[in-house]
Amino acid sequence: MDLNQAYYLVHVVEKQGFSAAARNLGIPKSRISRQVKALEDTLGTRLLNRDSRHMSLTEAGEAYYRHAKMALDCMVAAEASVRRDKDALEGTVTLSCSVGVAQFALARILPRFLADNPRVVLRLQASNDYADMIGDGIDLAIRGHARLLPDSGLIQRRITSAPWHLFAAPDLARRLGASATPTDLEGQPGLSLGWRPAGSAWSLVGPDGSTASVPYAVRLRSDDMSTLKQAATDGLGVVALPAYVCAQDVAAGRLGRVLPHWTAGSPEISLLMHERRGNPPQVDALATVLIRDLPGVMNDGGS
Repeated sequence: MDLNQAYYLVHVVEKQGFSAAARNLGIPKSRISRQVKALEDTLGTRLLNRDSRHMSLTEAGEAYYRHAKMALDCMVAAEASVRRDKDALEGTVTLSCSVGVAQFALARILPRFLADNPRVVLRLQASNDYADMIGDGIDLAIRGHARLLPDSGLIQRRITSAPWHLFAAPDLARRLGASATPTDLEGQPGLSLGWRPAGSAWSLVGPDGSTASVPYAVRLRSDDMSTLKQAATDGLGVVALPAYVCAQDVAAGRLGRVLPHWTAGSPEISLLMHERRGNPPQVDALATVLIRDLPGVMNDGGS
């Protein structure tokens, strides 16, 4: 077994191409191509489907990649375990999450983690589209979900739940009143998360577990929570957002809670990681911090 060949293949997969892998490693693309071809010849099977524009793993390639990645991570962990400076974490962690989680939750956690671990490099992929953890070389992913996540072969650790509330500019919230009912909101101007055309009704849960679907008149659709929150602050309509996203604005009087006894959902927040032994120490360290600190951040203003 030639670990160099496995190392090159893993880089090609995680960088999504030979050219990107060569630039990252600082070596000629031809060397990587020869090493991967030699690996395929040794194994007697094709690992990559590739043409001038596209590259993808074959079924055999996916299986080999998973095991090769595991072996290389174990080597990294083994090296770290015998370093003289055992308390200093070192290496790269790739984390995936939604844009809202990155802006309003991780912004309060990650700078401190990096300050405490100056040798760690963090790659944060903030996107509202789910990433391919294997294909994109992602170590950890934070996911919000209303139902159980499908069995993907990944470890899923529940972190907390994140209640969503209805918010509006203080004047609009006062006009509606604390005693308003879901019926009073029907036809109100609303701000909708997600830019694609979709339903325009809030799904609400009352204090006794009762439910209500409240249609509203869409004024703005966006997949950016910051834009929606600012629009609500400017009086353009009512918005459903996670409580922690708006907690500081409510405390400062820039937003008011609408229907304070009702919630607009309370999705579960889970941490996904690869099901393998020997995670690099920096990955395990960040996972521990996220599991410890995210509940406090996401329940800020969630009562």
